[in-house]
Amino acid sequence: MSFVSVGNRRKTNMPLIGITCCRKIEDYKQAILHVGGEVRLLDPSMSVDDALTGVDGLLLTGGDDVAPSRYGEMPHESVVDAEPGRDEFEIALVTAARARQMAVFAICRGVQVLNVAAGGSLVQDIPSAIPTDLNHSIDMPKDHCAHQVRVEPGTRLAEALGPEVDLDTCPVNSRHHQSVGRVAPGFVTSAISIDGIVEAIERPEAAFCVGVQWHPENFWKTGEFGGLFEAFVNAAAKRGVADQEP
Repeated sequence: MSFVSVGNRRKTNMPLIGITCCRKIEDYKQAILHVGGEVRLLDPSMSVDDALTGVDGLLLTGGDDVAPSRYGEMPHESVVDAEPGRDEFEIALVTAARARQMAVFAICRGVQVLNVAAGGSLVQDIPSAIPTDLNHSIDMPKDHCAHQVRVEPGTRLAEALGPEVDLDTCPVNSRHHQSVGRVAPGFVTSAISIDGIVEAIERPEAAFCVGVQWHPENFWKTGEFGGLFEAFVNAAAKRGVADQEP
């Protein structure tokens, strides 16, 4: 297993996954490597074409908030701006990845980027916008299960999680104050929390285009969400094989 950078020749037949850079990148890398993918880190200093050339799947990572202007709203006082250039770069990555029919997996901020890029909106601040006793921003160890979500049967998310997961009471960790608001056209809600917060979306017409609000990468050592990463990397591998066929 190895990391590759732009311009490096692929040394294996493992699918190449482009991962957007963030402050806590290591668990994302390990989650991909652990299920047989290669990793390329994607930085806003790259052009979109350079970033995605040779890439089979796109993994959108967590971080600070998407600018509300991206979905036509004024910012709430709680909004924390992401690193300069990150919104523009990642939204462009989503657009290009969808056009190239790449596998896409989006986590936390990533699912929000995915939804906004496809024409949806966000709840800017859950505590002030939605009456709920459920705390979605838990100051606990990163793999602490904060609450449960209900996963919609028959979705790609449900399939990836596998039969060992109780779809009605799937426990997740939680570190966010925003969430998907209006779901983008072409996408469906595939998981919600008990207070009605959207916890996952997906695009049924895509081979694999799934976003979750929690952090499954934090469990790569213990494997609770290994099926999600396996399904993503397998979908990316199939795309890579198809691209190589004459």
